[in-house]
Amino acid sequence: MLQVYCVNTKTTKEFKEGTTLLEMLPSFDFERPYPIVSAKVNNVSQGLKFRVYNSRDVEFLDLTHHTAQLVYIRSLGFLLYKAAQDLFPESKLFMEHPISKGMYCRICKSDGQPLNANDIASLRLRMRTIVADDIPFHRHEARIDDAIKMFGDLGLEDKVKLLETSGSAYTDYYTLGDTADYYYGRLVPSTGYLNIWDIEAYRDGLLMRIPDREQPGCLAETHDQPKTFEVFSESLKWNDIMGLSTVGDVNHAIQNGKARELVQVAEALQEKKIVQIAEEIDRRYHSESPVRLVLITGPSSSGKTTFCSRVSIQLKACGLKPISFSTDDYFVNREDTPRLPDGTYDFDNFDTVDHAALERDLIALLNGEEIEVPEYNFVTGIREYKGKRLQLKEGSVLLLEGIHALNPMLTEQIPESTKFRIFISTLTSTALDDHNIIPTDDNRLLRRIVRDYNKGAFTAQQTISQWRSVCEAEEKWINPYQENADVMFNSAYLLEFAVMRNHAEGILATVPHNSPEYTEAHRLLRFLHYFTPVSDKEIPATSMLRQFIGGSSFM
Repeated sequence: MLQVYCVNTKTTKEFKEGTTLLEMLPSFDFERPYPIVSAKVNNVSQGLKFRVYNSRDVEFLDLTHHTAQLVYIRSLGFLLYKAAQDLFPESKLFMEHPISKGMYCRICKSDGQPLNANDIASLRLRMRTIVADDIPFHRHEARIDDAIKMFGDLGLEDKVKLLETSGSAYTDYYTLGDTADYYYGRLVPSTGYLNIWDIEAYRDGLLMRIPDREQPGCLAETHDQPKTFEVFSESLKWNDIMGLSTVGDVNHAIQNGKARELVQVAEALQEKKIVQIAEEIDRRYHSESPVRLVLITGPSSSGKTTFCSRVSIQLKACGLKPISFSTDDYFVNREDTPRLPDGTYDFDNFDTVDHAALERDLIALLNGEEIEVPEYNFVTGIREYKGKRLQLKEGSVLLLEGIHALNPMLTEQIPESTKFRIFISTLTSTALDDHNIIPTDDNRLLRRIVRDYNKGAFTAQQTISQWRSVCEAEEKWINPYQENADVMFNSAYLLEFAVMRNHAEGILATVPHNSPEYTEAHRLLRFLHYFTPVSDKEIPATSMLRQFIGGSSFM
């Protein structure tokens, strides 16, 4: 017999060796407002079919947990793939990007024809039939060579390339009925668990709608994001041209000695976009309604600081005189900072910034007045005035950077014609293969972990513990305004995870296994293993990545 400590009930019970988590679940009585779909075993994400052979801590998870939601979305992806294979043999499914509170997908039929309304209706019906049949997801373990041969015989070259470069001796794969697929994380036990979802036509593909994390019994409300979708389309078009659609493609290129070239191309693409943005600002500055205020925002670790420096250089090359400052310097004094329900400071709240003082100073600057601007002392928590003065003169353009820069309330008294808005983030996902994407937030989380650790600001455990709250604040205060931007800048980097692997693995290894944060650390370590590592010696000092791994010429 073995002992299992249930985190949900804070009780311990005995079970026979080899008992599954699903079999254990009825023995623990706790409130379950939503169905349990996965679990953490010793702080590692596992499916409910996981068999326990030694004493363990177990926490059962519903869809309000980020880890469980990832399990659910993967399982939905397999459900969609299975239905597509049943209806359209030899079709290809591409799970591409999160957008509009769902997942954008494309299905390419063997005859080359796009999906029509009848096709989508048939897919939805087939998926619901598979759910009603409650077909189990089976996990299998195989030698890597056998798995490569199997997927090769099935024509799934994206999985072949990924597994060929994984360096593993064995791998898992899944089957749903007679359909085989590969997933880098766990799935729900059976299709009967997948009750909250829908699919609908979206642009030239499908939007797979998923449960709302706050209210998992309902679908997340959709919001059209045409500008964000255009960024995705640009990225995918370039990837197709370069033949670098998946991590397997990139790994093969690196192993064939093309890492330096890929770094150079990635840098060139970002610089090209920055030049285009600077030239557009210059054009509008010299228009009949001159732009004088450039508002730059983006979520945590999106690269705002380096972007501001690089766009300033390009503006100077255009003959303009950029002056930049941050909304952070207009933080209210620490004692006046809004608080969260638990009593801690809510540093992401709009009222953390003295927006009345900031807007007053912006108006004065735009009217040609000279003003004294503050500097916020983050040690004392006090906004200080030390004689720093600013004035916009002929040819000057003001760059304002901060997480609330695109919030209309921040500059509501300033004429719209004078503003140019920029949203920056890691907008595009990384595809391990055609069915497995790495969430865009993971780029930023790894950046923040590495930066915080190297600066001695926070341990990896502390950064991870704060991350969900950071993302929730972004959903409230930043993301709603991204479609208001005049231009979006994608700071995701082609070789980012390949470079980050060398920096992040050792740092993630410091997270204690007995801490709740180990769940995320383990997941990040698991997918980093798929990337062929690349030395950062090829990364220039002006690169966006240098802001996080060190060695930036702008810091």
